[in-house]
Amino acid sequence: MNDTRRTRAVLGVLLLISLAMITVDYRGGEHSPLRGLRTFGEAIFGPIEDAAAAVVTPVGHALDTIIGSPDAHRRINRLERENQRLRQQLRAQQIDKSRAEQLHRLLGTAGLGGYRIVAAQVISAGEGVEETVTIDAGSGDGVRTDMTVITGDGLVGRVTQVGPATSTVLLATDAASSVGGRLEGSGEIGVVRGTGRRSGSPLTFELLDSTVEIKPGQRIVSFGSQGNRPYVPGVPIGTVSRIQRTPGSLTRTAIVRPFTHFTALDVVGVVVAPPKKNPRDAVLPPAPPKPKTPSPSPSNPGPSNAGAPAPAPTRRASDEPSAAPRAMPSAEESASAGPPSRRRRSSTATEAPRARRTLTSTEPPRQPRPRTPHSPGD
Repeated sequence: MNDTRRTRAVLGVLLLISLAMITVDYRGGEHSPLRGLRTFGEAIFGPIEDAAAAVVTPVGHALDTIIGSPDAHRRINRLERENQRLRQQLRAQQIDKSRAEQLHRLLGTAGLGGYRIVAAQVISAGEGVEETVTIDAGSGDGVRTDMTVITGDGLVGRVTQVGPATSTVLLATDAASSVGGRLEGSGEIGVVRGTGRRSGSPLTFELLDSTVEIKPGQRIVSFGSQGNRPYVPGVPIGTVSRIQRTPGSLTRTAIVRPFTHFTALDVVGVVVAPPKKNPRDAVLPPAPPKPKTPSPSPSNPGPSNAGAPAPAPTRRASDEPSAAPRAMPSAEESASAGPPSRRRRSSTATEAPRARRTLTSTEPPRQPRPRTPHSPGD
């Protein structure tokens, strides 16, 4: 009992001494009277502390890993699920934004054409011989066979099979598809046929009148069917890209670039009620501006007045050929030529046009006045 009290008393005294030394050393700072003792303690116990830490730290980390492993795994799994959920939300927002834009264009096209439509979404594509897609709208939504299917860009095809909640659409690019088409502006009609999405030119256009001129860049809209089934009028189909030259053919065939991107169909519309009147070309988008052809620049540009006519060359005295000395006329030549005054006038009238031709190259030459012979008696 006494030993226990003595031990407690010694421990209390040591604690008080330790607190006093710590206080003195802390207040003294760099000039503490216990600085030497602190340095001595660091020199003695520093290596022991480092060795103990080198041994204890890995063991402590291992124990922490073993003890905290379940919580760490649960935290990692929770973060992965949250990351996946955020990615799905971002992808869904992007898809919803794209579908909203497509639906906006579809409603704009339907409004311009006066069509009443049922919006649908493509849920699958056919893998058989026919080029078809399946949409999520059926008889419950008012869809019937032989109805026109469009997008915000143009014609897609026609409904061939209808179920309670889904329908099958035959694409206009199918080889068995044919649509009555009409050229923008001229109103010339023909037949748009499908050649397959895998071909380089999925649509062709054959004019009924082989004498009609057709040019690349002309746009085609649907001509319409009798009773507006299966195709309503005025739906944009495509643009003529080039003309096929077939020798001996009775019709003229053009390759058509469709407005609709058939390999990326998503939001479509089924025309359940045709327009009250033919929209003709009203549904077509504004025609792109024609590119301006730059005027050819001269290879050697001159001054600003290069387009003005060149001035007439100036006659200089040095340019005149030296006149050869003339021989004196004989008596017979003088008698036949007439008086000197009249001969001088004739010579002047003959040489004046020649001088003017030398000065001005643009003036047409004048014919000299014919010389009238005179008898010696005049």
